[in-house]
Order: sequence, then structure tokens, then C-alpha cells
Amino acid sequence: MRKFLKRKNIEISVKRYLIDALGAMAQGLFCSLLIGTIINTIGAQFHIAMLTTPVATVGGIEYTVGGLAVAMSGPAMAVAIGYALQAPPLVLFSLISVGFAANALGGAGGPLAVLFVAIISAEIGKAISKETKIDILITPLVTIGVGIYLSAWWAPALGKAASSVGTLIMWATTKQPFLMGILVSVIVGIALTLPISSAAICAALSLTGLAGGAAVAGCCAQMVGFAVMSFNENKWGGLVSQGIGTSMLQMPNIIKNPRIWIAPILCSAITGPIATCIFKMEMNGAAVSSGMGTCGLVGQIGVYTGWVNDIAAGTKSAITTMDWVGLVLICFVLPAIICPAINNWLKKIGWVKSGDMKLS
Repeated sequence: MRKFLKRKNIEISVKRYLIDALGAMAQGLFCSLLIGTIINTIGAQFHIAMLTTPVATVGGIEYTVGGLAVAMSGPAMAVAIGYALQAPPLVLFSLISVGFAANALGGAGGPLAVLFVAIISAEIGKAISKETKIDILITPLVTIGVGIYLSAWWAPALGKAASSVGTLIMWATTKQPFLMGILVSVIVGIALTLPISSAAICAALSLTGLAGGAAVAGCCAQMVGFAVMSFNENKWGGLVSQGIGTSMLQMPNIIKNPRIWIAPILCSAITGPIATCIFKMEMNGAAVSSGMGTCGLVGQIGVYTGWVNDIAAGTKSAITTMDWVGLVLICFVLPAIICPAINNWLKKIGWVKSGDMKLS
């Protein structure tokens, strides 16, 4: 069996399924749901006819350019997962149907359903791939058959479970904004820097509202915090790659000296409750944006999109100066001030030294 699994490149491990697959799923979400949402927002805000006019009608539903991208989020996630699992072409292409089914049947928790169903379908497809003389028929048939069956069997329950957990977190955040502001901000911020996907986690849990705002705060504390703290070591290149890219670049240095992580974590514990209690910052755009932080400014675009959605729904009258002040302070200014201040104190007591955050 071990020889068979090795020959088929089937690696049953936490890294393969919860790091590689989850991270790839987030990229699939970014290239469909998130981009589609951004396109829709740009079109609506700047009154661009080609972005707001329906370009296709499917099953009586009209779709704009952005709407088509959003509709393909399930297939995009599944194909991205298959790519991360190094699936052969016939398996990879078959996952398009699997992803659509799992996401559609999973409802609000569709991304979690796609993660589970796509992984199992891909691995079974890889196992059967090129084992028969009619591979072009058998491999897609098995991959799609298993995927559709599991989607019908598991997706509704997985989606409901993920949605329920997300709803519980959001409910708890509205009831205990201070405590939950700290917990959500710290946990999601840590997940962003770890080699797992905070964006995929937020998407799977449909994490929006006040909890989504706290998640944005935690992610920004990590990204902006590390970018500014390590400026002396990494200069402008490091500032951009971490502040607009990802704080995950610091993981090798965190392994060498975990104490460099103290400042961003403490900062997220501070900015999280400021977001929930003082500025009431909510992230009511796409849930995946909650776990993106300042990566491509997606977190901030998500917050803005949420404001626009709330105004359209009649739950918010207008975007206020306080909204903008809160967004800028929480996402940029406070992390840029708090993290270096804490880190300088850590240097004074000898826990951190110059060069500890140098990127290779």
C-alpha cells in the first residue's frame, strides 16, 4: 500500500491537506469570489456600464462580469486544491464539476465542503488515474462520481456546521465585543502568519460583521507590524513584501526566535477590541476578505465593500469620517506604532536583537 501511495503521489499528511490544500483554496477564492466582488464594487462606485450591465443570463439569472467570477468560486477552489495535491490533468479538470456541486450544496459554508470533498475526490481520482486502458473515461467518471456523491451526502451538513460555528462566533462577538475582539483578532492574525490560510478559514466560517472586523485588525497587526518592525533589516523591499504581501515570510525567523512574534500578537490583542468596541468596524464584504489583512489592500477593500452593501440594504445611512478614521488607525497607524514600541522594549530586555527579522 505504501508503494502504491508513493507511486500515485498520495501523501496523507497535515502539511498536504491543511497547509498546501487550504492555502491553494484561498487562492482559488481570491481569483473568483474576491476578484468578482472587487469588480462589482468598482463598477457600482464609478458607474462603469460594462461592469454593471448583465453579460449573460443562465437559468433566468442575470450575471455581470463580476457576477460570473463569483459564480465560479466553487470550481476555482476545487481546481486550486487539485493543483496543490498535484493531481493529473484528467483529475484536475474533473474537479470543476465537483467544486461547483460541493459549493452549491454547502450553502453559506460551501468553502469547507469544497475543501473536504475536493481532497477526497482528487486523491481517489489520482489512485485510479492511468490504471486502465480507457483512462480518459474511467478517471473523470470516478472523480466526478465520487465528488458528486460526497457533495450530496456531506456538503449540506458540512456547510451547515461551518456556518453555525461562524454564526456562533459572530453572535458571541456582538455580545462580548471586548473579549471576542481579542480572541478573534489574535487567532486569525496568528493563522495569517502561520503556513495555513486565514483567508480560507474566514471564508469557510463565513466570518463577517464585528468578528470580521476583528479578524481584519489581527491580520493587519501581523503584516504591518512585522513590516515596520523589520524595516531596519529589510528596508523598502521588506516593507512592501510583508505589508502588502504576507507576514508568513517571517516564519523561518519565528522558528529561530519565537519572541519576535510577541509584539504583533500583543498588538492584535489591542487593536481587535478597539475595532469592535470603539469604532464598531464591521467587515460585511466577502468573508474571505476578513482573513486577508493588508494583502493587496483586500481587507480594506472588503470593509469598504461592506459599507456600500449596508448602504444599499438600508442598514447604514452613509460612510462617515469616523468610519475612515477607524479603518486607517486599526489597519495601518496603530500597528505601525504599537509593534515597534513593544519590540524596542523586547530588545532592551534582551529577548530580541537586531537581525532577528532579516529576510533571507
